[in-house]
Parts: sequence; structure tokens; C-alpha cells
Amino acid sequence: MNQSTPHERGNETTGAGDTGLTGTGLIGTGLTDTGLADRLLSAIEDHVLPLTRQGVAQGNKIFGAAVLRKSDGSVVLAATNNETDNPLWHGEVHLLKLLHEMDDPPPPAHLIFLSTHEPCSMCLSAITWAGFDNFFDFFTHEDSRDSFAIPHDLKILKEVFTLEPGGYRRRNAYWQARSVAEVIAGADPSARPALHQRAAAIAAEYGRLSEQYQAGKADNDIPLN
Repeated sequence: MNQSTPHERGNETTGAGDTGLTGTGLIGTGLTDTGLADRLLSAIEDHVLPLTRQGVAQGNKIFGAAVLRKSDGSVVLAATNNETDNPLWHGEVHLLKLLHEMDDPPPPAHLIFLSTHEPCSMCLSAITWAGFDNFFDFFTHEDSRDSFAIPHDLKILKEVFTLEPGGYRRRNAYWQARSVAEVIAGADPSARPALHQRAAAIAAEYGRLSEQYQAGKADNDIPLN
């Protein structure tokens, strides 16, 4: 997976130097793209991936999510796909369920939402209804289809909503979205090689986990496996 290419969505492409979701653009944070990229990658490396390894071992898909504080990029909570328990527990929706089970969860206006994979139509709606003004994703819908053999995100957008890939607005009245690749592209040039190396290692680990999931998915009861 090449995570050095910005996540393009028609006229809503962002890329190197874009600060629409950093600094004063992402209300409540002073993180630069360099700092934000580090926090997003760390959230996947240290919080999401350990849960996803356990989830895949139990027959679940590879998708995960986390919420981070806008103030400093620290992780509040992470979760992974749990469709073997409930087919609605995609990584993002499962995370929102667990977040609202906390005694005193931070308000969404104070949080960054991170998805390991570009959210499906259900999860896009869930993020919206939950009140988030942003989300970041590591892999694209096309990655889910082409690299991970899970085509349902794009197929549902096409069959139900008559949308081609990239047909929804990643900047709208509810939220703005950026890919982790875009954030890395906007980081300080001296920091990019190390960030790209970490992103490549994350992509490789998801490739391994995907192979594990695909090899065993015939044994699970997930409707769209």
C-alpha cells in the first residue's frame, strides 16, 4: 500500500501544506501536521493494531478506529471490528458504542476521529450523527476492495446510493476528512522519511492480518464477510 499519495476526492483534494484540519483549522488543537501524523500513526501502532490482532484471531475483520484528544493527540479510546458479536460492530461503530459507555466521555468537539480504513456508508453516518466535525483515515475504499478483498464499502455506495468511488463529499457542513497520507505529506520534510517508514510498516502488518482473516472467514457468520 502506497501511503505517500494524498487521498484525492475530486475538487476536495488536500495535500502537502494544507492545514484545513490542523492548527486553527481543527478547532481546539495546536498540532502541526508533523505532530498530528506522529500521533495518528502511534494510535494505530500502539492502540488499534493490538486490538485488531486479537479480533482477527477471533474471526473479525481488520478494521479499527480510535479517538484522540485535539488538545495533544493523546488516545482516549480505541476499538476494532467485532462483527462476530454483532454485524453492526464495525470498528467505528463499535468504538462509538464503547465511547458512550464511558462514565464521562469527552465531547466530540474535543476529539479527533481516526479510522484505519475509509469508513463505509454506515460508519460515515454514525460519525456524523455522533457529532464529530472531522475524521482521518489510513487506507482508502479502493484499498479495502483491491488489497484486502472486501468490496462492500464501494459496492453499497454504488448499489444503494448510486455513487461512484469518491462520490461523497469529504468536506461538507458536518465534517472534514483527511487521509493520514495527506497529513504526512504536509509534515516537515525532515520528518517525512521516518513517517513514511512507519506507515509502510503499518500497511505491511494489515496485509498480514488480512491474509489471516481471508484464510479463516469461511468459518465465521458475518453476513458480508
